[in-house]
Amino acid sequence: MHTDIEICRQTPLVPINDVATRAGFLSDEVQSQGAYKAKISLDALSRLNANQSGKLVVVTAITPTPLGEGKTVTTIGLAQGLAKLERSVMACIRQPSMGPVFGVKGGAAGGGYSQVAPMEELNLHLTGDIHAVTVAHNLASAAIDARIYHEQREGYDAFEARSGMKALRIDIERVVWKRVMDHNDRALRMVTVGRNAPNKTINGIERQDGFDISAASELMAILALASNLADLRERIGRIVLAYDLDGNPLTTQDFKVAGAMTVTMKDAIEPTLMQTLEGVPTLIHAGPFANIAHGNSSIIADNLATKLAEFTITEGGFGSDMGFEKACNIKAQASGKAPDCAVVVATLRGLKANSGLYDLRPGQAIPDQLYQPDHRALLEGFTNLKWHINNVRKYGVPAVVAINRFPQDSEQELQQLAQWVRELGDDVDVAISDAFAKGGEGALELAQKVVTQCQTAHPFTPLYTSNMKLEQKLLTLAEVGYGAASITLSDAAKAQLKLFNEQGFGNLAVCMAKTPLSITTDSAIKGAPTGFDVPIQELKLCAGAGFIYALCGNVMTMPGLPDKPAFMELDIDANGDIIGLA
Repeated sequence: MHTDIEICRQTPLVPINDVATRAGFLSDEVQSQGAYKAKISLDALSRLNANQSGKLVVVTAITPTPLGEGKTVTTIGLAQGLAKLERSVMACIRQPSMGPVFGVKGGAAGGGYSQVAPMEELNLHLTGDIHAVTVAHNLASAAIDARIYHEQREGYDAFEARSGMKALRIDIERVVWKRVMDHNDRALRMVTVGRNAPNKTINGIERQDGFDISAASELMAILALASNLADLRERIGRIVLAYDLDGNPLTTQDFKVAGAMTVTMKDAIEPTLMQTLEGVPTLIHAGPFANIAHGNSSIIADNLATKLAEFTITEGGFGSDMGFEKACNIKAQASGKAPDCAVVVATLRGLKANSGLYDLRPGQAIPDQLYQPDHRALLEGFTNLKWHINNVRKYGVPAVVAINRFPQDSEQELQQLAQWVRELGDDVDVAISDAFAKGGEGALELAQKVVTQCQTAHPFTPLYTSNMKLEQKLLTLAEVGYGAASITLSDAAKAQLKLFNEQGFGNLAVCMAKTPLSITTDSAIKGAPTGFDVPIQELKLCAGAGFIYALCGNVMTMPGLPDKPAFMELDIDANGDIIGLA
């Protein structure tokens, strides 16, 4: 079989203006960015506002493994399958971060005959939205250090007399806004800024700082949760950057930088339109990382798609304990649109890996025995799939399990797994998907079952409400959402929780940042564990995004590169064609 990039290059694509017209966009709402991608103007939102909304399908998965389960392949394949059923459909996915593209994961355009094209453009820069987030974020960082320097250079009174502005009196030990970049670079997790030569202060005031990856920026979360440009501006204005010497929060408004940050992101708020290999319109917007963010594509993209198409297929990052949970408890609460169906992606090898009988780690070779029939490992791993099906049920959302077929899979084991799923109840169905090898044709059964499940009336039930106390929300998410027995807050987290309640932020949602490789906060624990503790090391206020961000266990917001990163395989030939992108 050809490689993904070979398949993409051999497939004739439709000019993007034709894709846009087929999708239902008007010509003046489409701003082409080359032959096969375009920005979609938010004017389309106003025009389509009165349209009835179509069905929203969220693709999620079992607990992921280093092998990859094929969630994006299933998302694109399902959209193509629905199109073959002559259903109106659009897909909405997130823009890949350059960090994982160059690091461990590689590209995120799908694969085989179910991918977004051109895959090189999707995986590398696209239309620059992540760069815009990076620049806007670091503008706020520059504003903080400039203000610290100018206020402390001659003193607060002299600053006020000289500038005509009130001194903010920033506590340099309580600056909570790190810098960001869109690469994996562990050396930047802790840095010192403002260092000077002896007896000089020209470089600023020295203080401790650090970097997160751009996708972890609160601005990325705001971009995904904003409903329009005015909402984006208002949310950016609520961001807390630091605290003053009296402990009061200082926002982007106080630093007078919110307007400039929004200006920097004025094009990023517009989704990018592309297409699948079979010409299905696909909107790409916002960033990845459901382990350190909410990990879902944007509300704006969803709103455009659901107003134009009968079915919108989107994707939540990692397993259902991560992206799907946040789609229900954060995104759906902000948008007012709940999922009509969930697709839970599973693979034979992924379930065997979740049995705990194999020691799999990123970057290591896949053991040959994982491809062999192993009834015990499959049965043990099936507990993980049952956990994720039951997790979807908690929200009242009907489900279809998509068993993503790989060439080495045993037909007997595929049928056995499908039978186990059928025995779980009428609110869940199952289909074996060949979307990778056959595109939409290989996802027809899955598409038909999704259509059926979307007809099921269901009461959507988020796990918590905004009027619950913050600690109760955290406990509910741990106990009801994960099956934990308790949470343990560090002394720092307890102090932060008390502060946020006192400052009036108790109504915000909670966004758990934890390992995606286990339902617990320990990546080594597989299957469907219960009765564990969820340690919360730190709480971070994301007032603009509308949630409190909880760091659970050992989670890094700036990934590092492995010993053999993916960028080592990347190159370009004399014709300008990219080599080694997968």
